Order: sequence, then structure tokens, then C-alpha cells
Amino acid sequence: MPISQLFLNGRYFTYEAIQTRAYLSEVLSDYERLVLNFCADWLNGKSEFSIQTSGSTGTPKTLTLHRAKMRASAQATVQTLDLQPNMRALVCLNVAYIGGMMMLVRGLEFGLDLWVIDPSGNPLADLRNKFRLNGADWNFDFMALVPLQLQNILHETPDLLPFLHTNRAIIVGGAAVSYALHTQIQAIDAPVYSTYGMTETISHIALQKLNGADRQTYFQALAGVAIETDSRGCLQIKAQVTDDKWLITNDLVELIDASKFRWLGRIDNVINSGGVKIQVEEVEKTIEKVFYDLGLANAFLVGGMPDEKLGQKLVLVIEGNPLPEVTQQNLEISLIKSLKKYEIPKKIIYFEAFNRTDTDKINRLVTFRLLIDSSNPNKQLI
Repeated sequence: MPISQLFLNGRYFTYEAIQTRAYLSEVLSDYERLVLNFCADWLNGKSEFSIQTSGSTGTPKTLTLHRAKMRASAQATVQTLDLQPNMRALVCLNVAYIGGMMMLVRGLEFGLDLWVIDPSGNPLADLRNKFRLNGADWNFDFMALVPLQLQNILHETPDLLPFLHTNRAIIVGGAAVSYALHTQIQAIDAPVYSTYGMTETISHIALQKLNGADRQTYFQALAGVAIETDSRGCLQIKAQVTDDKWLITNDLVELIDASKFRWLGRIDNVINSGGVKIQVEEVEKTIEKVFYDLGLANAFLVGGMPDEKLGQKLVLVIEGNPLPEVTQQNLEISLIKSLKKYEIPKKIIYFEAFNRTDTDKINRLVTFRLLIDSSNPNKQLI
């Protein structure tokens, strides 16, 4: 039988009740109303939808998305991952943003069994604790998570790992997957994919398989997506979701072939320190491994601070209280051993709490602006 209802926070709503907006007479939370209103609009054929970007790489803005392009994006994902009607999909990303919204579209358009819950740090724990689900109710075929959610599932509730194994695919997006999380993902039997995309491309346009014998070190563009680089070395994208026009990004990439690329970082995050250009994301990848080896769980950022001699000096900013002296010394030694000379941070700075967006991404721009304006203590790196 075709799917004709969705599960929302412990209750079932038929598509007929959603389409006629019969749910409006029920007691609902603001989030539940948001979910059902979108589903009603979609089921009733609405042609345009407004959505706000997260603001992690610039000022948040409102975009208008067209139904045909949203459907094309959903179809590309469903076909790439071989998702079939009646497969069960967990929707635990905020549907006010593109990741959660497109999970609803994939289900409504292609007959997935949608299980929608409020977004939280550990959605599987919520399913167990709030809704007391067990047995077959845990057998999901598809889910989309942000890295923090997957990290929390693996760290806080390792007993729930078997319920990740059943998935046909798990997609992870919204932020980069850290070295530590990438290592932990190898314990998951189900295919796990990192996504590349943005609100302007209506969700992801490329996937990178993170685990298994066939794991990849590059992103593979979905069918129908053309890619190339501009004169800066930044990715350009052309597909149905971009009106078959080239969309220029600020993402520096290494183009492997006509459909594969490695993401290097944002061109905005290139630091010119004494005439040497440093890509902060590349430095952060190395530091992630250092932190992992030392057992450090603190969030951190690498960035540039004004310097009279160098123009910009590279600094490592660690979230939270200063590390114990011995730990800091070990960190300094490991950084010197692991990084190229010009990549070694000139200072380690501690910052109480990073600024984050509504989708819990670290807002690099705002955090460094606050850092420059603040009088936070710092320590010279040996």
C-alpha cells in the first residue's frame, strides 16, 4: 500500500488530514505546525517556497525555491541512493532549513515513510526516551544528520549503534566531518555519506562515501550536475537546480575529473601571513588529528589576527577554559611536529564560547570579530 500518513512526534497524521488542514483544530507545538504547514503546501501543489540560509558563511538571506527544482533535487538523491517507496526515513533536522525541508520533499514525492521528530542533539535517544520505541520501530532505511548529532549518538548512546546498521544510507551535512568522527563512522555497517551543497543548490549536489572498503577521498557529483573551476580555483556548478546556469561558489577545490573534486576550503579563509597564503581548513584537518591523538574534545578554530609585522598571524582558538599546563605543552609539541613551519599557530587563544548559528554551526566570522574586539587571555606558542 502506498504511504498515506506521516509520524510526527508520536502521532500519525494522514495525508488527507494534512492536505485539508484538519490538523489546525488540534493542539500543536510551533514546530509541529511548521512541519504540517509545509507538508500541506506541498501536497496542495504550492509552486514556490521561501527559506532562509543558515548564515554560517555570510549574512543570512531569504531565498525563493521553485517546486520543480526541489523535486529534481529530491529525485537525484533518491535515485543515487536507490531509495524505494515505503522505506522508512527519519527526519530530525530542522525543516525551517534546507536539509530538513528536503527530507520532507523526498518522502512526500517518492513515497518514503516519514518519521518526523523535533530536531535535537541526539535524535535516537529522543526516540527511545520520549516515544519508547523498540523492535521494528527502529528499522530506519534513510536518515540525514548533522555531524554533531551523529557524534552524540556514537558517544552518548553506543548501545544504539545497531540501529544505524539497518539504514540503506545515512547522509551527514551542514558542517565538515571531523577526523575523530570520520574514525568512529568506520564502525557503522550502513553506508555513510558526507554531503556537499548549499541552500542555493537546493540541498546537496555531490556525495562522498565515508566508510567501507569503497570509501572515497573526494566528492562525486550527482547525475546531471556539471562542475568546473573558475580562475580562482573555486567550484562552479551547473544543473537543473541552478537553471542550467553556472553558479559560482567561494569554495576552493581540487578538480579530479569532470565529476569528482576534493574540497579544500573557503577562499575567504585564506590567510596571507608574511606573503605566505595559508588555507585554514587544511591546517584544521591536521590539528583535528592532533586533538584526537591527545584525547582533546574541545571545539577549535584556526584563523588570522592582525599583526604589524606579518599583516596577519595564524592563531589557534580553543573553545572553553585553558587546558592544564602539561596538556598545553603536549599540544604545542605535537603541533610543531605535525604542521609545516608556516602553519604553526603563533598563538593559542582560549575563548569561552564560540558564536553559533541557529543550525548549531560555528559562525567563524562572528567568532573572530568578537575575538578581535575582546580582551581574552592568550598564550605565546613555543
